[in-house]
Amino acid sequence: MLLRARVAVYGLFLVSGVALGTWTSRIPAIKSDLHLSEGELSLALLGIATGAIAGMQAVGRLVDRYGSRRVMIPVALLQGPVLVLPAFAPGLIGLAAALLAFGVVHGVLDVSMNANAVIVERHYRRPIMSSFHAVFSVGGFLGASTGGLFAHAGAGVAATFATVGALILAVSLVCARLALPDELDLSRAPAQEAPGKTGNAMAGWVLFLGVLAFCCLVGEGSMADWSSVYLVEDLLSDESVGAAGYAAFSIMMTAGRFAGDRLAAWLGPVVLVRCCGALAGTGLLTALLIGHPVAGIVGFGLFGAGLSCIIPQVFSAAGHRDPATSGRALARVASLGYVGLLAGPVLIGGLAELTGLPFALGVPAVMALFVALAAGALKEGPSPAAAPAPTPQSAERP
Repeated sequence: MLLRARVAVYGLFLVSGVALGTWTSRIPAIKSDLHLSEGELSLALLGIATGAIAGMQAVGRLVDRYGSRRVMIPVALLQGPVLVLPAFAPGLIGLAAALLAFGVVHGVLDVSMNANAVIVERHYRRPIMSSFHAVFSVGGFLGASTGGLFAHAGAGVAATFATVGALILAVSLVCARLALPDELDLSRAPAQEAPGKTGNAMAGWVLFLGVLAFCCLVGEGSMADWSSVYLVEDLLSDESVGAAGYAAFSIMMTAGRFAGDRLAAWLGPVVLVRCCGALAGTGLLTALLIGHPVAGIVGFGLFGAGLSCIIPQVFSAAGHRDPATSGRALARVASLGYVGLLAGPVLIGGLAELTGLPFALGVPAVMALFVALAAGALKEGPSPAAAPAPTPQSAERP
């Protein structure tokens, strides 16, 4: 049963990444089909951001009240259908509405599946959160690649989204049968207040975890938009070299997440986050100071490797601190992180106008160093190994 539950969460992280990657890959086609300007497209894209943040804010109490499985399964079944909606949007307003629905589903699924991942991790009594986020990264790559293949073959947006949406629905149906039943959900236990901790202190701690997530996702969002620009325009590289910068970041982030669980078990979350933040910050800062294309690619790769394990550990800490309120804690942390993901490119672009892009890219590096210094905050919550003993039925090992 435990292996099945883990596979179910892997499946939902995968389809969430696939949906997002597929949508991203067909943005140029939708822009062309609807004859949208850059400004109009930006307005439509705000629908995803608004929907995701709204969904994250609303879902926390639902998860805590009804259990993560009862929330994530219905919304996972909607992930495929809502992916299809943008393909049939008649114009800007219709596209914004479709993307709002897509964002709500994505935000609700993000929080609820992370809450369920925390439960499965608690049953395993060892770190496994990082591997879930690695599978999400793989899903994003698969979705973008699939969308690219459909575009190369001349297929329309509707055919792309309908095909991928049907596959997402099929995987979600399988995951619905495998997911951990709510009666075996250890987080349904009553809240346990740690000695000396008040409600305000708990809220402040969760908020600080959200700040750490914000710092990390500012960097992640910035790399997607500005790493290639830096290599091409500031270091005068050709476009193939520019593309290699973000590729190095993405590959190293995915690889780091696959290694993250073993590293967390070996080093513990505090030491791991401290080392990762230091690697990300010093790696990127050194590359910016050298100012050579090869150094830039290496620096972006080190930045991805450093950031890779931080978000999983932050989410795990938020979910384990108080099982009875893990949904609300994860919702707050994820919401702040998502704001960082959206604000990062804008922040770097605005600062680059004033100081130049190399200096602006130093901001995510400094934020990563701040995370390294603040890593001690993660020890406020119990580790997965310190979770209550699972019930006999759920403790079956594969």
